[in-house]
Amino acid sequence: MLSKKELRLLSSSRGIEYLLMAKNPDFKGVASQLLYERKLVKLQAELIKAQNWVVENEERVVIIVEGREFAGKGDAIRAFTDHLNPRSMRVVALQKPTSRERGQWYFKRYIQQLPERGEIAFFDRSWYNRAIVEPVNGFCTQDEYERFMNEVNHFEEMLIGDGIRLMKFYLSISKEEQKKRIQAVRKDPLRRWELTPVDLAAMNLWDEYTHYKKQMFKRTDGKANPWIRIKADDRRQAHLEGIRRILKQLPYK
Repeated sequence: MLSKKELRLLSSSRGIEYLLMAKNPDFKGVASQLLYERKLVKLQAELIKAQNWVVENEERVVIIVEGREFAGKGDAIRAFTDHLNPRSMRVVALQKPTSRERGQWYFKRYIQQLPERGEIAFFDRSWYNRAIVEPVNGFCTQDEYERFMNEVNHFEEMLIGDGIRLMKFYLSISKEEQKKRIQAVRKDPLRRWELTPVDLAAMNLWDEYTHYKKQMFKRTDGKANPWIRIKADDRRQAHLEGIRRILKQLPYK
């Protein structure tokens, strides 16, 4: 049984468009999508105000988005940035380090991506690769891992002390949801490129990822640099909650 609110949404031009496009219309599903879009637009409008505040006050903001493989990090960042001014916003998604970068101080390649005054930098994965992905997959030694864990809090303290506003998001999904998303990508010929050897190994390494995730929270979840944990099995709710948390952290009017 549809509510009056859902019927109003379905009778809108957008609702009718969705229903006409579907072979077997899911009225509840379409109403849910429309309600999500309505909430998202309102929050994105607020995010534009927050960005204007960042620019006017020459603030520097770093927003890290971490999570397991297929936790929806890229989708969340797109929801955050869809309507922001690209001149004062960047998305940082680095490739694996080159041989030259591997010989440098680990944090150097990330320092080069930090925001200028009046800019927000969104990191689709960050220096926290070394906290989970690298040790799980054997991309770093145990000594390199321990050195990182001993340095990262000091590194972030320096960023915060220099005036950077740092937000660290971790999108959490269940093992069942990860499996479902991987299977969906496998079936989609337009998305198969997303599957890397690391992605394909993620299911079999679930317990190892869990171990290092717990260690990361235990050792890097401080008062000055806390983790914002968001349940992301429901992508839509994760997007809405993520934007709400960003807005809460920024003292814009």
